[in-house]
Amino acid sequence: MGYFYNPSMNKVYLLIGGNMGDRMANLTNAKKHIQQQIGNIELKSSIYETAPWGQTNQPDFLNQALLINTQLNADEVMNQLLAIENLMGRIRTIKLGPRTIDLDIIYYNNEVISTNLISIPHPKLAERKFVLEPLFEIAPNYLHPIFNKTNACLLKECGDSLAVYKKTNI
Repeated sequence: MGYFYNPSMNKVYLLIGGNMGDRMANLTNAKKHIQQQIGNIELKSSIYETAPWGQTNQPDFLNQALLINTQLNADEVMNQLLAIENLMGRIRTIKLGPRTIDLDIIYYNNEVISTNLISIPHPKLAERKFVLEPLFEIAPNYLHPIFNKTNACLLKECGDSLAVYKKTNI
């Protein structure tokens, strides 16, 4: 399915990451599936290596922020992301535990959405430097629709002290 730029399309910011197996190959594979099943990747951040958040006794993560253009609504995007995670072998056993791939919606247009399936904007994004660093790279002036603060401001105010290192400019 081909996607073409259309200003009326939905703009979705995602954070993708993982810490099991070939982490770089998993990110590449996830982007391929996202492009095929959800929409065109308009922007992507560098890849960041990040210490695990929450459950710290596990390998470091690779994370990347993406901006997607899609015709899908938020629930459809989330269902596609869950299907991609499943296809790539994600098994949910330990909350915040190790995973081959993790695909999260951070923002969907400027909307605030709360359903059984999704909470947008991502409810923990302002507390997590591993989300804000790559997001800042591709959308520093994007305004959080609840906090009414830019990603740059959220990153500056973030109290998370975990290490986040730019790994590549891919």
